[in-house]
Amino acid sequence: MAGQPPPRTITDVAVLRLLAHPLRRRIEEQLRRGPVNATSLAQALGESTGLTSYHLRQLAKYGFIEEVPELASGKERWWRAVPGDRRYPAYTEQTDEMRAATAEMTRHNLAELVELYDTYEREAPGLGAWADAFLFSRSTIRVDPARLREFFEEYIQLVQRYGTTDDTGDDRKAVLLRLFGFPEI
Repeated sequence: MAGQPPPRTITDVAVLRLLAHPLRRRIEEQLRRGPVNATSLAQALGESTGLTSYHLRQLAKYGFIEEVPELASGKERWWRAVPGDRRYPAYTEQTDEMRAATAEMTRHNLAELVELYDTYEREAPGLGAWADAFLFSRSTIRVDPARLREFFEEYIQLVQRYGTTDDTGDDRKAVLLRLFGFPEI
C-alpha cells in the first residue's frame, strides 16, 4: 500500500529485549494516545522523569519513536511513535535466544490484552454506543503455510487502509486490534 513504511524484520536480540521491557511497553501504550514528554510520561506512569527520559532515548536510538520538534519548548523534548510494521523472523530462522525473547514479548502481549479487555469490560456501561463496538470472531481456516502468510499480508493491508487516516471525526476512538493465529496441534 502506498505511503506505508516497509515491514521491518527485527533480528537483533538486544532490540527484541528492548521492546519486551515492561516499562518500555507501558511507554509505547502511552504513545498510542499521542505525543509525550518525559515529565508527562513520568506522571502518567508513576515513574521518575530521569527514568522515562532514559527509556525514551533508548526507543529513539532504535527508531521506534522520534522527536516532535514543533512541540519542543526550551529543553523540553516531545516524542511520538514512528509508524511501522514490525516483524520477527520465522521461528525456524530464530536462534534459541531470539525464541526466548519473542516468547517473552508474546507473553507480555497476551497479558496486556487481558488487562485491556478487563478495562473495557469495567468501563463498558459508561461508553454509550462504543460499548457495542466489541468485535469478536473465532474462526478456523485450513491452509498451508504459504496461504497463511498470504492471509496475514492481506490482514496487514486492511489494517493499514483503515488505520492510517489522519481525519479526526467527532466520534472516533483508537480501536485495538489483535490477530492471533497458530496451528492446531
